[in-house]
Amino acid sequence: MYVCVCKGITDRQIKAAIDNGASSLGQLRKALGVASQCGKCSVMTREILDEAMSETPMINGLPQFYAVA
Repeated sequence: MYVCVCKGITDRQIKAAIDNGASSLGQLRKALGVASQCGKCSVMTREILDEAMSETPMINGLPQFYAVA
């Protein structure tokens, strides 16, 4: 679904950016341009980010990723 209509950014693009290491709204804004125009999408973007980060193991506040063989 489209999250940011101004920039044409979907939830899949946001999730992909998170999978590629984005861990804050600022990093998503820099990577995709989300929430950089009118800002109405920032709440939904934050919800997607929070949901994804809650699924990611954290140690000392940093996401931990493991190589899969």
